[in-house]
Amino acid sequence: MIVITAPTGNIGRHLLSRLLESAPAASEELRVIVRDPARLPDAVRDRVEVVTGSHAEAGVLDRAFEGADAVFWLVPPDASLTPYYTYSGFTRPALKALAALSVGHVVGVSALGRGTPLADRAGLVTASLAMDDLIVGTGVAYRALACPSFFENLLEEADSIREKGVFTDSVDADRKAPMVAVADIAATAAGLLLNRSWTGTDSVPVLGPQDLSPNDLASIMTEQFGRPVRYERRPLDELAITLVGHGLNEAFVQGIVDMKRAKDEGLDTGVARTADTSSPTGFEQWCARTLKPAVLS
Repeated sequence: MIVITAPTGNIGRHLLSRLLESAPAASEELRVIVRDPARLPDAVRDRVEVVTGSHAEAGVLDRAFEGADAVFWLVPPDASLTPYYTYSGFTRPALKALAALSVGHVVGVSALGRGTPLADRAGLVTASLAMDDLIVGTGVAYRALACPSFFENLLEEADSIREKGVFTDSVDADRKAPMVAVADIAATAAGLLLNRSWTGTDSVPVLGPQDLSPNDLASIMTEQFGRPVRYERRPLDELAITLVGHGLNEAFVQGIVDMKRAKDEGLDTGVARTADTSSPTGFEQWCARTLKPAVLS
């Protein structure tokens, strides 16, 4: 039995699709935790066991983890809370359930940066790494998917790219760093959940196929869209003012600012790129398949 949290999110829906293809041949049953079962496609609801509720709630977790062999753990960031409560606070009920119900394996979505000089001052990343430590403390076999920024974050810039030919971030225009497609994260998670021969605890970097700078992204988008696209660097203090103005928790906003500052100082470049840490989907491929339709629609 594999339990999937956040099955309707960006990563979870890709993971669920992969597991629905592969789990029957591996004699695995699937169980999902979802607040609103109506968000699951009808064909999916007929093939999985559904536990309705939030995976921050002890009662929901007790039902979901009963008889489970493995869990996919993803915390949906809550911008109304502090970074600590977003990650560690949300996860604490799961710690008791994992131990009490003897779940053997957990695969969690986390971040790059562990072991670097920036790890303890990287805002949301620091909070995510602390969550990993709590899960490790339960004694389960744990794999933290150490992820860089997602290609999918650029979908938030689609209107600006369409209307102005501009996308923004707060890192240096020539700062190269890994980026990844969420489908590749899901593929890595699926492999670990289906083949549970691993033991102990470790991080599993998922780096995409190459490091890219904002200027690299702009060049690729320009070629893909057939129109000029450029990058504008946004000051962190301006970003903070905007986010607080939108009603986000001030401590959460500071967590975003600290994370982005750490990324600009090289947080995501502490892991060597190898065949094992690279993943297949390139930005050109993702851009043509996903971003281009969103921008040119």
